[in-house]
Formats: sequence, C-alpha cells, structure tokens
Amino acid sequence: MDYSLAALKLFCCQLKDARQISSSPPSMTLHGIRFQRAWCQGVVVSGPDEGIFLLDDGSGVVELSLQAEFMTLGWKSGMYIMVVGLYVAGDPPQIKVHKVVDLSAYPDRESLWHMEVIEAYNLFYSTEAEC
Repeated sequence: MDYSLAALKLFCCQLKDARQISSSPPSMTLHGIRFQRAWCQGVVVSGPDEGIFLLDDGSGVVELSLQAEFMTLGWKSGMYIMVVGLYVAGDPPQIKVHKVVDLSAYPDRESLWHMEVIEAYNLFYSTEAEC
C-alpha cells in the first residue's frame, strides 16, 4: 500500500464511481484523484451475528473486511464508527479496514462528518462530484 496517497473522505455512494487504474502499486481514481484508501463513517447495520459487517452512512452501504485484531471491539448493530482502509470495488463495495474508531459516544458525529466530507471536496477535491 502506498501511504503517500491520502485516504479520501468519502460518502459510501461515491465509492461506486471509483475506477481501477493501471499503476504500481494498484490504485483507484475518483474524479481525477488517485487513491487506495477510503475514509468513511456511518452506522454498523450488520455485524458478527449476521456474519457480514456492513456500514451505512445514509448515502449507501459498504462491506467491511476486518482483521482479527478488530474482532474484539464488541461490535453491535447501531454503533457509529469511523473506518479507514484499502478500497476494493465490488457490489457492495468493500473496505479492508486497517483503522477503526467507535464514535458512538459523540452526539454530533454524523452531521459533522457530512460537513467534513463536503469541506474536503470544496477545498481539495473536485466540486463536480455528487451522490
């Protein structure tokens, strides 16, 4: 993984527009921005009881592929989490998580996240991206 490429703050709905490009190491592009890792936040809607981890941010759903070290976090549906990891295109899209933070205790987390993504696009990314 190329850690010199920033993890893009994204809504789940934006992941479907990312395209694989031939590069070394392999990476994706979204509206002209090259990346490998996605940074998403949302509600866990499916967890260990269902056998698949799904994150819903209100715009779409992404599957989470978790390393063994994250399986001890006390996962519950309804948790609000932040994840960063390698993006893998598919249906549903998947993030191979290398960082996860439980943000459930922070009441303004969801509205702040939407503002962070919008601000990142206005300051650093293309303004033509929509869900």
